[in-house]
Amino acid sequence: MRVYEELFIVKPDAAEEEIEQIVEQVRSLIVSGGGVVDKVDKWGLRKLAYRVQKQHEGYYVLFQFSSSPEAVKEIERRLRVSDLVLKFLTVRIDEKLKRLEKRKKQREARAARKPVQAAPAPPAPEQPVSVPGPPEPDREVE
Repeated sequence: MRVYEELFIVKPDAAEEEIEQIVEQVRSLIVSGGGVVDKVDKWGLRKLAYRVQKQHEGYYVLFQFSSSPEAVKEIERRLRVSDLVLKFLTVRIDEKLKRLEKRKKQREARAARKPVQAAPAPPAPEQPVSVPGPPEPDREVE
């Protein structure tokens, strides 16, 4: 199974019950496809960067889940058909997680190879050096 993130934007005039219904529908599609829902974030009503279907705001919902590609195709098909969904985006993040894990292992291996050295003592503070200025003329005292 692969790890995905699904972000979709619902119309701002949708009722809370309708949004919950869409969230539950997506959750049930993931579970019925043999997947596991890791996280559901409801970001709430936010301003869009540009107008989408004559809307300036949208209700954002983010899913993070593990599933098969076939289940993702079905989720995207249902979101595309839904009138309440303005936009959606599916991103496969397991490749990114693999890359981060590989980098972490390389860093740990490099740290294990290098011997730990004691930090050098800080240098002693130097005495301020006085810079001679122009000689002052001798003045006569009256």
